[in-house]
Amino acid sequence: MYVIGILALLLAVGHTSQAVDPRPPPKGPPPKAAKFDWWERGNFYQIYPRSFKDSDGDGIGDLKGITQMIDYLKVIGIDGVWLSPIFKSPMNDFGYDISDFYAIQEEYGTMEDFEELAAKCASIGLKLILDFVPNHSSDEHEHFRLSEESVEPYRDYYIWHSGVLDANGTRHPPSNWISVFRGSAWQWSDKRQQYYLHQFQKKQPDLNYRNPALVEEMKNVMRFWLNKGIAGFRIDALPYLYESEEVDGRYRDEPLSGLVSDDPNNPAYLTHTETKDQPETYDMVHQWRAVVDEYTARDNVTRIILTEAYTALENTTRFYGTPAAPGAQIPFNFQLITQLTVNSTGSDFVNAVQSWVRAMPPGAIANWVLGNHDNSRIATRLGVERADLYNIALQTLPGIAVTYYGEEIAMKDRWISWEDTIDPAGCNADPDTYTLYSRDPVRTPFQWNNSTNAGFSNASRTWLPVAEGYEELNVAAQLVAPRSHLRTFMELTDYRKRRLLAEGDFNLQLVGTNLVLYKRSVPRVGYAVVALNFGAEPVELPLDKVFPGTGERWLKVVASSLQVKPTSGTWINVRLFKLAPNAGIVLERRTGRNDVVA
Repeated sequence: MYVIGILALLLAVGHTSQAVDPRPPPKGPPPKAAKFDWWERGNFYQIYPRSFKDSDGDGIGDLKGITQMIDYLKVIGIDGVWLSPIFKSPMNDFGYDISDFYAIQEEYGTMEDFEELAAKCASIGLKLILDFVPNHSSDEHEHFRLSEESVEPYRDYYIWHSGVLDANGTRHPPSNWISVFRGSAWQWSDKRQQYYLHQFQKKQPDLNYRNPALVEEMKNVMRFWLNKGIAGFRIDALPYLYESEEVDGRYRDEPLSGLVSDDPNNPAYLTHTETKDQPETYDMVHQWRAVVDEYTARDNVTRIILTEAYTALENTTRFYGTPAAPGAQIPFNFQLITQLTVNSTGSDFVNAVQSWVRAMPPGAIANWVLGNHDNSRIATRLGVERADLYNIALQTLPGIAVTYYGEEIAMKDRWISWEDTIDPAGCNADPDTYTLYSRDPVRTPFQWNNSTNAGFSNASRTWLPVAEGYEELNVAAQLVAPRSHLRTFMELTDYRKRRLLAEGDFNLQLVGTNLVLYKRSVPRVGYAVVALNFGAEPVELPLDKVFPGTGERWLKVVASSLQVKPTSGTWINVRLFKLAPNAGIVLERRTGRNDVVA
């Protein structure tokens, strides 16, 4: 079987090869390693279930497929896996429109399939995290049907309003609010004779968090899945959870942004002062943290919250909470997504990193995210030649790393025609502009091997077409290659469990415009130096000038971009070495004997 074969290859792949240190480490008692909770230096991986592995030949990924291949994640160095939504849904927004928060979508499998996956993850020490989509449900949810019929206690589970009448007696929506997916955020219900709010599609009505019964209902959803043994939740679309309250029977209009002057259906037409980032949102995250903490206390195993918020930096880091009112352990840091492009310089990278480090509250743990199901892939967005450079950065910056499926092999976006577009964000646009909005290109099937449909499925047609070039760009090919993106990724994930990266300090320096250097040190253990060349020319590494007192001539290569000739485990004379353009390298000098996994 292919699964057995790929795991055999994975287990056979070495990480950092052994080499003779030109200067043996000194004798002496080793310092004790720091202790971390399982998530605090974690390596997390996002699976988009429709695209990971199809077990039944219908062209759609499923839970059994994930279970078949989940060992792959553990072997390549992942600690926790987050699944995009797997709950019952009409799939108008591919699972982010949930019609039953307590059930599994049939095309993904059954509850028994989920329990089998959860048990498999537990058996191999991989933490399983589910998507929690609290802002809205599907309009096919039973609670929405009952709310639309004004049945208690569901009458106010959603946000309803009768609208406003103009001088001619014509009824209009209660405000000018615009949906994220374009057009008015208010939809008229003939049945209830009122408008309901939908910040996304009209088939995704917003839930009303000013209703205590609804708040408790959603906490019970969390408890249900926590009782299934999951490790926590990634919480979707948090900035939209609350809207401003009514004033004199209507909602306040949002001001014009001035960014878009000719398209009143575009959400960028307005500044979202009333529909995003309301102060009550932060208290709700604190309440959800209290729910997961119930299970942490019960089982003595930490449950975590990861939050998604595309908002101002000060709002994002506020989700950490305070010691008195803790929030998310991992508010996703999108600075490396939103601030960097294919043309970014080393200076741009340093600014993006420092912006997050400076904004974090004291005692918080950093996290770094380079991709997800809503953004173009690294190799496409930031350049295929820099794919290794960015993975090196992701795995060596202090804190937590989050990888989107396929980034470890440098998967690329696939162009999807207007006729084949199925993402509502693209379908709500037009043939001339849909590529600006469609997320289909970043959700294509995972590329396991060079067989039909990249080993993802044996179906005649998959839900999205496989990306071009999969015959060469796939897991199996990269496992047998002498060097590859995947092998580099595995070297990095192995090394980040070592003390120099797990607990080392962080000294970040910029040389000129394009050379980024940072040093991770642990007293009496040693140091690692990471060099990232964002320039178009080879560059020397002036380590002794940038880090006074280093002064080492010979350092060992831990991992490097494919364009770098010295391979892992070899020693280089750093005074003679030049780092290739758009490349990264990790170098090490151990000065002590204790380098056990932290």
